[in-house]
Amino acid sequence: MVRYALAIFTSAFLLFGIQPLAGRYALPWYGGTPSVWTACMLFFQAVLLAGYAYAHAVASRLRPRTQALLHLGLLTVAVVALAARAVWAGSPLTPGDGWRPVDQHLPVLRLMGMLAVTLGLPFFVLSTTGPLLQSWFARARPGRSPYVLYALSNVGSLLSLLGYPFLVEPFVGRSAQAWGWAAGFALFVVFAIACARDLVRRTATASPGATVEPGGEPVGAPAPAATPDAPRPSVGRTLLWLGLSTVASVLLLATTNKLSQDVAAGPFLWVLPLAVYLITFILAFSRESFYARGPYSVALIASLALVAYAQKEGPALHLGWQVLFHASALFSGAMMCHGELFRVRPAPRYLSAFYLWVSVGGVLGGVFVSLVAPAIFNVYWEHPLALGACCIVALAGMMQRPADEKVTARVQRVLRGAMLVMVAVVNLSFLVTGALGQVRFSARNFFGVVQVVEQNPNNPREHQFTLRHGVITHGWQYIEPERRRVNTSYYSRDSGLGLALAEQRRWRGALGLPTSLRVGMLGLGVGGSAALLEAGDSARFYEINPVIIALARGEGGYFSYLGDSPAKMEVVEGDARISLEQELEHGPKGQFDVLALDVFSSDAIPMHLVTHEALVLYLQHLAPHGVLALHISNQYLDLVPINLAHAKALGLFATLVKTETKDDTLASSWILLSPDKEFSWGSTFRTTGALVRRLSLRGEPDYVWTDERSSVLQAVRRTRTLEELGIQKNDDAPPAPPVARPQSP
Repeated sequence: MVRYALAIFTSAFLLFGIQPLAGRYALPWYGGTPSVWTACMLFFQAVLLAGYAYAHAVASRLRPRTQALLHLGLLTVAVVALAARAVWAGSPLTPGDGWRPVDQHLPVLRLMGMLAVTLGLPFFVLSTTGPLLQSWFARARPGRSPYVLYALSNVGSLLSLLGYPFLVEPFVGRSAQAWGWAAGFALFVVFAIACARDLVRRTATASPGATVEPGGEPVGAPAPAATPDAPRPSVGRTLLWLGLSTVASVLLLATTNKLSQDVAAGPFLWVLPLAVYLITFILAFSRESFYARGPYSVALIASLALVAYAQKEGPALHLGWQVLFHASALFSGAMMCHGELFRVRPAPRYLSAFYLWVSVGGVLGGVFVSLVAPAIFNVYWEHPLALGACCIVALAGMMQRPADEKVTARVQRVLRGAMLVMVAVVNLSFLVTGALGQVRFSARNFFGVVQVVEQNPNNPREHQFTLRHGVITHGWQYIEPERRRVNTSYYSRDSGLGLALAEQRRWRGALGLPTSLRVGMLGLGVGGSAALLEAGDSARFYEINPVIIALARGEGGYFSYLGDSPAKMEVVEGDARISLEQELEHGPKGQFDVLALDVFSSDAIPMHLVTHEALVLYLQHLAPHGVLALHISNQYLDLVPINLAHAKALGLFATLVKTETKDDTLASSWILLSPDKEFSWGSTFRTTGALVRRLSLRGEPDYVWTDERSSVLQAVRRTRTLEELGIQKNDDAPPAPPVARPQSP
């Protein structure tokens, strides 16, 4: 059994180890949104289905020797493909630049095409391993249960997932990960060859002179003992497998979307839900006694209440509690589905068909979340609907009355069922009410859910339209004509962006230069930053979401900052980093006096826009003595140390500007990066009401986010002093008065 255990464990470890790595390669090219992982999961589930279909066809239709030869040939082709790609592209897994999207048309299909070309074949081979080798084991060693190997494969998957964000991502670059994975694949091939040899040897000697019929037992061998579960599964039983696996898959992907849209799209919050999901598989398929309907139905009731509470609190609830509450709902809901799935499992002879239909359910869940839900829902309805479906599964299980049930047990069962229905109805009603409210516009696409909410309709002075992306306010505008150009949200005159613009104007005026500025803005929102611009200024906004662009340009009549501004406005659609790289190839450098980043998607920041390589790109777009203004307000992540590390590496001086909430604006934190030490000592900063701190790191930074290596875990907000973070204040004035800096004309 050892060789089968090693092959199945290694294949599962590699199968799930490559998934977050592939997602990391895809994120920078597709806007860094949670939908990137959902699309990746759809691809992985589809290939897994193809692998299970292959395993089922091979195990049920071919002789053992033919199975072994065919699969060894497939393994050889996969190894040759990896080696050829390593020679041709310099890496066994890295996608070429040709896969970068040229527009945002059909991003899901293009992303899946990229994954198919770069890792499709080896992933397919690994996906066949679990069911096929378990089938080989059952054939080579009749009488021994292969389900233990299925649990072992989930253990390998779980260890791979948990190890990636904690042990691999923070310390190992993407290229090194790709080569390490390829080496692991070669080791897996060795184990698979050993299993194939064992299958051929044992089935050939099963009975002297016996021949083997395709997909059957050796002819002339003793007939296997009849088992009570040997009959072929009915259509109803098959549909039950399909339904239970689909519900669990939808719940997994919906929970992942819910978490990653509010923090950061990346492996840490991708693998956490997937790990919980696999734990339920391990528990449910290890032993039937690990699943009991009563306790898990109570757990589902409690977790629904916690999810409703988390929905009510929103970003005010600490990240740890958010993750815990949603993980508890995922665990209890998936455990109900997988526990019931194990109860209706077939006999070992129908093992490959069982896994095939479970895989079909997984793909259906991925198709629903990735393709169907965005087309028919304008908010994330799939999450409450999946929880509701889990309640139906639990209720159906509780309605099955045991033959020897006592009156007390019956009363408890009915009470649990009634409570489950009540909590489910209350939870779904709360989510529906919260999702609707005063919403006047709602749209959903690959980049998330965007809503326009009308607020204070009975107060003419405070009457406003607010833009929400996910659960976060991304700007608002008053409706009263005389207040249409009032600075709102994060763009007060005392904000980091407001001070950077004002100080640049002051210096230009002191030098007798025109005070008009050239401004670049990564992220558009409602266009509220345009209220800080003046006549003669020119601004270029970079925005990836076409819905945001349409609203900011006045579609629907909600927002008019762009049209009201006296400055010259330009909007570039597409990923900001890709657009800036293309401009650098075809146009002049040094365009912007101020380049600002406000690129949150809900409360999640696309990490590829704040890496070392990204900031190097931004600096090439700055005019001499230009300033980078980075908006770093975040409920869950402390981005100050990350940006100070960038400043240290690039030789820039960093200034932290924090403003408090006022009547028209929200509290905000900005980091200003300038090549001039004296920049933040101008009168603009000395007379502001904002908190201004000049900060730097002592010594060398512990980590710098790069395209190759970065981890959201390094920025999770924790209670630490500046000294503990290795940050020092530089609030002593420069030894000499500021000297006039030469400015670009």
